[in-house]
Amino acid sequence: NIEQSTRNTRSAARFNHQPAVLLTIVKSADANVLETVDRIQEIIPDVKRWIPAGIDISVLSDRTLTLRASVHDMQLTLALSIALVMLVVYVFLRRPSPTLAAGITVPLSLAGTCAAMWCAGFSVNNLTLMALAVSVGFVVDDAIVMIENMYRKLEHGLPPLAAALEGTRQIGFTVIAISLSLVAAFIPLLLMDGVVGRLLREFSVTLAFAVAVSTVVSLTVTPMICAHFVKSVPSRNATRLDRVVEAIFGWMVRAYMRTLAVALRHPVMMLLVTLLTVALTVNLYLKTPKGYFPQDDTGLVFASTRASPDISFAAMNKLQTEALERILADPAVANVGSSVGASGFNASVNQGRMFIALKPLEQRDGMTTAGVVERLRRSLSRIGGLSVFLSPARDIRTGARQSNSDYQFTLWSTDIGELYAWLPKVVERVKQVPGITDVSTDREQGGLQASISIDRETASRLGVRVEDISNVLANAFSQRQISTIYTQRNQYRVILEVEPRYQRDPGDFAHIFVPGSNGAQIPLTSLIRTEKTLAPLVVNHQGPFPAFTISYSLRPQMSLDEATQAIRAAVAELHLPASIRADSAGDAKAFAQQANSQVLLIIAALLAVYIVLGVLYESLAHPLTIISTLPAAGLGALIALRLAAMDLTVIAFIGIILLIGIVKKNGIMLVDFALEQERQHGLSPERAVLEAARERFRPILMTTFAALLGAVPLAIGVGPGSELRRPLGIAIIGGLVVSQILTLYTTPIIYLWLDRLHRRLWGTGTHTPAPPQGAP
Repeated sequence: NIEQSTRNTRSAARFNHQPAVLLTIVKSADANVLETVDRIQEIIPDVKRWIPAGIDISVLSDRTLTLRASVHDMQLTLALSIALVMLVVYVFLRRPSPTLAAGITVPLSLAGTCAAMWCAGFSVNNLTLMALAVSVGFVVDDAIVMIENMYRKLEHGLPPLAAALEGTRQIGFTVIAISLSLVAAFIPLLLMDGVVGRLLREFSVTLAFAVAVSTVVSLTVTPMICAHFVKSVPSRNATRLDRVVEAIFGWMVRAYMRTLAVALRHPVMMLLVTLLTVALTVNLYLKTPKGYFPQDDTGLVFASTRASPDISFAAMNKLQTEALERILADPAVANVGSSVGASGFNASVNQGRMFIALKPLEQRDGMTTAGVVERLRRSLSRIGGLSVFLSPARDIRTGARQSNSDYQFTLWSTDIGELYAWLPKVVERVKQVPGITDVSTDREQGGLQASISIDRETASRLGVRVEDISNVLANAFSQRQISTIYTQRNQYRVILEVEPRYQRDPGDFAHIFVPGSNGAQIPLTSLIRTEKTLAPLVVNHQGPFPAFTISYSLRPQMSLDEATQAIRAAVAELHLPASIRADSAGDAKAFAQQANSQVLLIIAALLAVYIVLGVLYESLAHPLTIISTLPAAGLGALIALRLAAMDLTVIAFIGIILLIGIVKKNGIMLVDFALEQERQHGLSPERAVLEAARERFRPILMTTFAALLGAVPLAIGVGPGSELRRPLGIAIIGGLVVSQILTLYTTPIIYLWLDRLHRRLWGTGTHTPAPPQGAP
């Protein structure tokens, strides 16, 4: 019989309810994904003209739709951050000219940063846009500090030009110290290795570009605008806004100075508060659930199906179709691509794969991808004989290992027999771990195998060659291509095989004949002996060793850190033989590597900031005073993450590293002014630090509010890709709020305590050494 069919009759694909060919397109490493997809969309109409009219080309899933929406949402977030920061500047300065002087740093810094990104070969993507949005909050810091200092000079009677020059000379060192220490905090991120390091390097370098450009603008453009356009300090009562702002600010200054005086009378208590803050930060860090990257809503779900290893293709196709119908019945599903049987998507005939494209978020009543997956799991679990594993697609995956679920745990050994013996026990134990779901393994033991032994004496006596026996078996069962028929537009491969009804059992060998001597047809069963056995369908390796991978997913309330520790503890209880090695793999292994390096990265960032400040101040004590502000920031970030029910992911950890650079500016401004009062006006350390607290309270408040409101759009975002940005904004806001409250009191205490310690050890105060060139 001759019939038109497919190259492989034991694999099939469907798009929704229609037979289909699934084509997966992956861009090359150096290509831009948006440009690549645009070019593909351009050529699809041309391709349609060359294919028969009954064939249609449909897009199952376009990952760039969510990417484009995410980039657009990030652009809106950036615009909102700029608007909020400018609002803070205007409320505090209340006049167009100084607001322009501070606000001009934002577009100039962003333009300069984009130019530097272009020179470095960076692209505009979610990470670089997130870096630009974060930078908006602190690129105005330098300008705010500069303008506030010029205001003080104007109040002392200097003309605008002289006030600009004197203010720049006096505060220039502070601006440079703030910027250099901020960049120093990014150094550990720049030196991170692995996929996460390469991923975050672009983010860190973009921030460093923004800081460098804003520093140059603040030291040049800002003084120029102030010198020519700011003629006087804003009146305290000229307008209603002036009166309201000054009344609120005056009340805050008086309340702060009264409470600070009380704190200075109880230094031991404040030192205990500082130590308690450090202890709470460490304790909360250890107890906070840790994750890898936040689960973003891409609108795409991967599904893997698996049946018994001895199942036939027809039975597997029937089960796959039932699963397909159940998935399409879900109201949140738009399209489904299904593949079953051994192919490029599946390793064996008992496996299948589906690509589930969901409707846009607004068309599924706001239900997230994770919620849809949980609903589908309940429906698909009722299919007898078929296991379905669902995994939401991620925009960021670094594990480079494919499996049925999100995370992997691998066993490997030189003794494959021991692996086969222990794997079922390990799988069963992992299934008992709370919060773990979709547990499966790539072990495919139990496939049916027919072992054939050739009776060589009989074959030789009947004139049958062994090669002929091999060829006749291949012709009958291997879907062998024997020819190609070419037509004007198409080509057809000619595939030879016996009828499907003779492919079901080794007993069907009786219908096959082999040519012998004198053209005789010899029954194959008279030449061979057949034994039915079981064999693995696939045998995987890790390096040179046989290995089995256990894959699993997490329930919504389970963190990856908790799951990894629970699985390790569960496997340890089994007391595996010494010849079997067990370890995390894929994303779980990448997470473990970066989690182990988090503490080292924080220490490295603190050391980098300390060294930079030590060089700038030519002192060992003053950097300690400034760094003492940082534990409160870490505590605030961790508290905010816990209140928001978020894990300490890589993105949230970046927020903590950023806080190291942002928060220490409060300490720098206080220490700089106190040193100036001691060195130039001869004030005692106690009096100097009180004056510093009074005079620097306003710029500290302004810069903190600017950075805080700059992060608000990140924290409250609900658009595409917001899941990735939200932990960063929440960590920054929490850290700024708590550090602002605590460090305004603890920093003066630490300053005085280190001064007394220095006097006791060396007989002089910490203010004795001459300041660096250009410092106050």
